[in-house]
Amino acid sequence: MATKPRKILVTSALPYVNGPPHMGHMVEYIQTDIWVRFQKLRGHSCIYVCASDAHGTPIMLKARELGITPEQLTTTISKEFVDVFQDFGVDMDNYHTTHSPENEALTVEMFEVLSASGDIYTRTIEQAYDEKEGMFLPDRFVRGTCPRCKSADQHGDACEVCGATYTPSDLIDAVSVLSGTPPVKRESEHYFFRLSEYGERLRDWMRDATLDKNVLAKLEEWFEAGLQDWDISRDAPYFGFRIPGTQDKFFYVWLDAPVGYPASFKHLCQRRDDLDFDEYWRPGHDTEVYHFIGKDIMYFHTLFWPAVLQGSGFRTPTSVFAHGFLTVNGMKMSKTRGTFIKARTYLDNLNPSYLRYYYAAKLGPTIEDIDLNLEDFTARVNSDLVGKLINIASRCAGFINKNFSGRLAEQMPAPELFDPIAQASEQIAGHYERREYSKAMRVIMDLADMANRYIDSNKPWVMIKDEALTDSVHQVCTQGINMFRSLMIYLAPVIPSVAADARAFLGEDDWKWDDALEPLKGCTINKFKPLLTRVDPDRVDNMVEQSRDSMKESETVTVDDTISIDDFMKVDLRIARIEKAEPVEGADKLLALTLNVGDSTRNVFAGIKAAYAADSLVGRHVIVVANLAPRKMRFGVSEGMVLAAGPGGEDIFLLSPDDGAEPGMRVK
Repeated sequence: MATKPRKILVTSALPYVNGPPHMGHMVEYIQTDIWVRFQKLRGHSCIYVCASDAHGTPIMLKARELGITPEQLTTTISKEFVDVFQDFGVDMDNYHTTHSPENEALTVEMFEVLSASGDIYTRTIEQAYDEKEGMFLPDRFVRGTCPRCKSADQHGDACEVCGATYTPSDLIDAVSVLSGTPPVKRESEHYFFRLSEYGERLRDWMRDATLDKNVLAKLEEWFEAGLQDWDISRDAPYFGFRIPGTQDKFFYVWLDAPVGYPASFKHLCQRRDDLDFDEYWRPGHDTEVYHFIGKDIMYFHTLFWPAVLQGSGFRTPTSVFAHGFLTVNGMKMSKTRGTFIKARTYLDNLNPSYLRYYYAAKLGPTIEDIDLNLEDFTARVNSDLVGKLINIASRCAGFINKNFSGRLAEQMPAPELFDPIAQASEQIAGHYERREYSKAMRVIMDLADMANRYIDSNKPWVMIKDEALTDSVHQVCTQGINMFRSLMIYLAPVIPSVAADARAFLGEDDWKWDDALEPLKGCTINKFKPLLTRVDPDRVDNMVEQSRDSMKESETVTVDDTISIDDFMKVDLRIARIEKAEPVEGADKLLALTLNVGDSTRNVFAGIKAAYAADSLVGRHVIVVANLAPRKMRFGVSEGMVLAAGPGGEDIFLLSPDDGAEPGMRVK
């Protein structure tokens, strides 16, 4: 069914580039990409832009810690995101950065318009100040107990448990996350945006926008609590844009970050003559703008951002689509469990189409969290994509190629059998449009089941043995191939790389949504090649293990790295005798030691190969940490740690006990 062409601009929330992309990030970008690809498949003009959120104190401090500039840090991590997006098939029309001339120009423009109208004003406030670090603290660098629900360890701007918003001074028992010391209050002049004056205008926007009911409910809570004017400035030192006319004031990241949406689009317009910036970002045009975001940043995107746009002469978003968080195996992502999985670790082990399909099978239009259950992931992908969908083509293509020279029949038996798949087109399209991806996947897989039942009931592998049924085999397999083709068109937004391979198999250059309604007849197809293999559970296990190991290696030391005497007393130091020592194949520094600790033996890997020959160690007494948790390494499991000192290399000195010591004796 033909639809009126639309002009749509879509954005995803800007990733904060102070760390690499992980599986939680990919929920949003895959969700957005599916919707954009669907719109394009329907024949609409749909542009997808994004950018790195590259400003703020966390980035400044992370760069300082690494000994590089913030620009170097954000450029490096931005490239990681771009590479991951490309490998996951997330097809953005433009990816930019908030640290750009386009962003600064638009931010200053908005600031000056709002200042001229009186919507931005200055006042002196008290702020949290870390005396040890010598700097004012961003809200999220203060943690304490929520003043509303009394939940501990909450950020200084909002509670993750009850959703309350507040200032750091409202926190109970607040401390600086940088030094662990209680912050003091210091006065500073700041710039404020009069959000409190935008209540009615925001309610008008809410009525026009198709917001989820849960988002509306949260908005009502914020309205009832009263809209507060928004602090849009930060004191030096700060990585961001300096506020015009000041020396030590910078735009708060939450002002210039959403400006990254129009700024990225403006950057694209400079390279494309067919795009007009004002058509998408000024009022009065028949265009649509949608933001895909996580539920944790709803306040900024449904209150602060629309108000800033309204007040500065820009159009407001058509709607804001919020999604929930990702859990893995029913729990929050965990480094120790190996379920805090980097996007690159996933790609090193598994096909991105698996995850795109699984997320689609879980995603709806609400802000409910979705769970990546790794066992269910394996079972569902293998059952749906391989066992149902791909199986349709693989069961029919061989007969077409071998017995009919790769040519489809001129007609199909009982054309009405194809009708249910064609008739489902608008139902599936409606699910995509409303971001009800899980419903769309269920309809598609039900149709795939129907197609497989059709092939099972006709049994072309039996009919081909009877020459009189040759034409029937041709028609049945042509029917099967067309069922597969239509379902693959419906799934093209979800698994685009598999769809591209299917299109090549069918000899087609491109697809439109309505192509699913018209079957192929009398044309030649290519030889079928497997489009997707089954998920290997061993690769899933390997991904988890790599995540656990890599996170152990990459964990950073906190600012307060002291331990208590109670912590120290937990360390069980014992004397051990080296019973066996040998080099580890493939390791430059390691020796494999078998240690006698009195009541048992332990296998321990020690990085002392450069300092000690293996045969010189047998019979020697050493000190070992006996209660260290076993650690799985590439070469095996290490069950303790031998203590040594020195700068490394050849200068490593084992800490040996006095003569007369016996294995198993504790060191005090």
